Amino acid sequence: MSSQELVGHLADTARRAARTLTIASAAQRRAALLAIADAIDARSPEIIAANEKDMVRGRIAELNSSLLDRLLLNTERVAGIANGARQVAALDDPLGKILRESVLPNGIELKQVSVPFGVIGMVYEARPNVTVDAA
Repeated sequence: MSSQELVGHLADTARRAARTLTIASAAQRRAALLAIADAIDARSPEIIAANEKDMVRGRIAELNSSLLDRLLLNTERVAGIANGARQVAALDDPLGKILRESVLPNGIELKQVSVPFGVIGMVYEARPNVTVDAA
């Protein structure tokens, strides 16, 4: 599978997941975020081991020290990523909130309601925390 095909497949998978999350309740979305945080905590040793392989490749490629530092994951940084997901879970759910409403002169009720805007793609490097932050 080419890189382009892989990205297309991942985007389609994300789009299907987004539809599921759109119809999920606020409690279900919150539970999903907490499950992500718990999974990150539980798999912290695996995440750190995989990151060490990335660090070795980075040193071989002679990446500069600031880039290597951004790439580095340790126990504290992995815990910070998990806690970031928990902080998002603790926020008020924005979906379905009426942002503005008015009645037009012809009697039509007009409402602006917050809804998911869909799936976005991001390109980034050497920032492992961005994956969870963006999600």
